[in-house]
Amino acid sequence: MTDSREAFLAGERPDDVALFLADSYVSDDRLAEFGEEVDDGVLIVVDGERGRNAFQAATGMEAMQFAKSAMDLEGIIDADLTGGTCPETPGDGDHEIQFVFAFAEEQNEDVGGIYAEGDVIHAYAQCTCGTAYSDRWNPADA
Repeated sequence: MTDSREAFLAGERPDDVALFLADSYVSDDRLAEFGEEVDDGVLIVVDGERGRNAFQAATGMEAMQFAKSAMDLEGIIDADLTGGTCPETPGDGDHEIQFVFAFAEEQNEDVGGIYAEGDVIHAYAQCTCGTAYSDRWNPADA
């Protein structure tokens, strides 16, 4: 795991975003130049603006619009951002993550809940079935 990926997953890079693009969704070998090759895809950690632009270029969707649509349905996204469980049919092998957009938010005790407990990772995923869903967690709990 790269230092930038570890720092992001620890909540230490709140100005950056992470993108996971599955090989089955995007087959562009040049992506590995910008991120880290992982099982079944590429994970990229970059500054927020570049990351949102890269997300739109790769998916054709505006990143925050996608996040807003995905937050209506909670699912499970793996803490390493490269997999998860679609809430539509948990355990069904036909449901694989196509891509993930994630960002970290710093601890905010005024908000309460998990935000008072520490930094929060927000992750939004798209499944091969078309379902968009979200998950969030404190890095210390992952």
